[in-house]
Amino acid sequence: MIYRSVLRKMRTSLAEEVNYFLDMDTDIIHMNQLLNREIAIYFVKYECLNCHKAKKIFRQGFCYDCFQASAKVGDWIMKPELSTAHLDQEDRDLDYEKKVQLQPHIVYLANSSDVKVGVTRKTQVPTRWIDQGAHEAIEVVEVPNRYLAGLTEVALKEHVADKTNWRTMLKNEIEDKNLVDIKNQLREFIPDEAQEYFIENNQEVEIHFPVLNYPKKLKSLNLSKKDNYRGKLVGIKGQYLIFQDDTVFNVRNNEGFVVDLELH
Repeated sequence: MIYRSVLRKMRTSLAEEVNYFLDMDTDIIHMNQLLNREIAIYFVKYECLNCHKAKKIFRQGFCYDCFQASAKVGDWIMKPELSTAHLDQEDRDLDYEKKVQLQPHIVYLANSSDVKVGVTRKTQVPTRWIDQGAHEAIEVVEVPNRYLAGLTEVALKEHVADKTNWRTMLKNEIEDKNLVDIKNQLREFIPDEAQEYFIENNQEVEIHFPVLNYPKKLKSLNLSKKDNYRGKLVGIKGQYLIFQDDTVFNVRNNEGFVVDLELH
């Protein structure tokens, strides 16, 4: 059976093992059910997720023009400390920026390749942790806007990492850490403006991924360089599909690519 669609990141739900769902044009595929089955992926064309034109994807599923203009990919997305909606100052679209920035945000610790600090909207917990391939995570502060979250993250990343080593995460070369202790040790470094939002007495969340075999020597599939691939699916972690031959495919990094997905 063949399904065609523009790729978007997989939707997830937290259960005993994370459930993954891939939206295709005519169906929603429960990816967990494809473990131990062969999948073929064929690149068809590009489709910008913003303007929907068949233009080459530049970054985050957007063509170059949309990436330069859209409020959905402003600099404050990757650097929350650049948020200005709380000051009533526009970056690209103040209405949109207020909607996203002026809502509760969580600063968290996650252990995906090692302990890292991150920021997400409260509504994106635990989705953000799953997307990063974290097997444990804990909330540190809950603040009323994105700017305060970014300010806190900047302070804490002086003491812990703020990026995931995707290779270590996919190989599962990780150690369990006591995130409660680490959170409490970092408390003194939280900026004064966010100290009142520190979350007391919470526990870490454990996350288990549907992986039969972890890869040893990673081979990353890039559809802009190799327009087709076929292999047996043996795991899903973060936003990666893991195949038996150690090929890994980052669905999110290929957003905006229209593909045919053939199931065997």
